Amino acid sequence: MPTKCSVFIAASLDGFIARPNGDIEWLHKEAYTTADGDDFGYTEFMANIDALVMGRNSFEKVLNFPSWPYNDTPVVVLSSRKIDIPAELKGRVEVMDTPPDQLIAALSARGKKHLYIDGGVTIQRFLCADLIDEITLTQIPVLLGDGLPLFTALGREIALELIKSRSADNGFVQSQYRLIYTDV
Repeated sequence: MPTKCSVFIAASLDGFIARPNGDIEWLHKEAYTTADGDDFGYTEFMANIDALVMGRNSFEKVLNFPSWPYNDTPVVVLSSRKIDIPAELKGRVEVMDTPPDQLIAALSARGKKHLYIDGGVTIQRFLCADLIDEITLTQIPVLLGDGLPLFTALGREIALELIKSRSADNGFVQSQYRLIYTDV
């Protein structure tokens, strides 16, 4: 069975995953919390992930979080530049400068069956290489007006098949899609 690549991400209604400067604090407004602490399937999603692949910018953003959010899930940071890994993350985080198809082959050879692909540029690179199998997108009820887009010009159409969708009282709409790649 080939290694599966999935995206689990939030975006503003106008398609941005961060403000132009990379700020994501807009995701953490008090109005977005739910009474039952619903994490919109994130914990369940992460329970099925063998490794996380992200870009350098996303990694640097996560380093500023109060605590490391991925526990012992192996993380691969894609970067052509040297990155200093904090001592407490050594053995859990590695840096690679590898094209997406070769990265998947290398991780598959290590027994990784399900990869979480994160970060705008990284997601776009995997999409352009036809390597994303599923996208879970949570739309946040805000128009940022400008920022870092989740999707850029891919140069072609990619069909999506809806797996499931749900809405929440806080205005979030989450949809899970399977990607259908064609040569057309």
